[in-house]
Amino acid sequence: MPDVNKTPKKVAVLGATGLVGREMLKVLEQRNFPVSELVPLASERSAGRTFEFNGKTHTVRAVDDDSFEGVEVALFSAGASTSRRWAPIAAAAGAIVIDNSSAWRMDTVAPLVVPEVNPEDIKLHKGIIANPNCSTIQAVVALYPLHKKAGLNYVAISTYQSVSGTGQEALKTLESGSRDILAGNEPSSSLVYPHPIAFDLLPHIGPFDEYGISEEEWKMVRESRKIMHLPNLRVSCTAVRAPIFRGHGESVVASFDKPITPDEVRKILNESPGIEVQDNPGSSIYPRPMYAAGKDPVYVGRIRKDTGIQGAIAMWVVSDNLRKGAALNAVQIAELL
Repeated sequence: MPDVNKTPKKVAVLGATGLVGREMLKVLEQRNFPVSELVPLASERSAGRTFEFNGKTHTVRAVDDDSFEGVEVALFSAGASTSRRWAPIAAAAGAIVIDNSSAWRMDTVAPLVVPEVNPEDIKLHKGIIANPNCSTIQAVVALYPLHKKAGLNYVAISTYQSVSGTGQEALKTLESGSRDILAGNEPSSSLVYPHPIAFDLLPHIGPFDEYGISEEEWKMVRESRKIMHLPNLRVSCTAVRAPIFRGHGESVVASFDKPITPDEVRKILNESPGIEVQDNPGSSIYPRPMYAAGKDPVYVGRIRKDTGIQGAIAMWVVSDNLRKGAALNAVQIAELL
């Protein structure tokens, strides 16, 4: 953990009752972030709920125009439309907003930050800093150290994303659907996904455009370019929802301007912040979402020569989408502020 400025701050968390909001509160507490006063916020529907934070009971409030008075840091995880409405109000009140939705990621003014990759971009903020998409974060944490060494010019990524990335209802859908199938019944119709997710894979995350490319796939393309300051980087992506409760896996093939060997990749990643290498060629040592759940690092394994592109490297990247993919990344930005 970095040497954080320990001057206590008034901190608001908008979306405090959601999966990521609750994880943000947990990370703030675990990392001893200097909170002088906590302002937990949510919709009218969730107002009134209580929870423990730093040994005290807090009550969630409904967000309104006065919620951000005196707030210095505001962590948002309440969806893009909510963020578009309340982030400018919070920033106008003097708070620095760190937003986990897609609302500001490709904004020309708001920086899009992964602390292990582009911490210097934080200085460019005008009151709002965007937290990248979960699958993008773990990809660039693994790719950027290799880019600095060899010059990344192309990356192909297939994601295997857990249902917790969709929210609490998706967790319930996977659990109930799994129980149905194991009992010999048809899973009930899903209100979360276009098909039941239990024991299946859905190559469909977000709406498709006129070319058949999904919203999640475009996020990987555009956000990777912005974070790593590589506007011409060639990126291919297939985003898949997997029947996993927590943790995203990614199959990554990366091509570089200069030759780089698997052994060099292991050495570079072993020495890079935020990464834990779990790799022993020919063995069953490699990252798994179930192992990564609840942990902070981005795990990298299956590091090898690619079989199709001369000089390219293939690897398997896993991380907890609620921690490094969302809450932890946001709190790390707050620490760097």
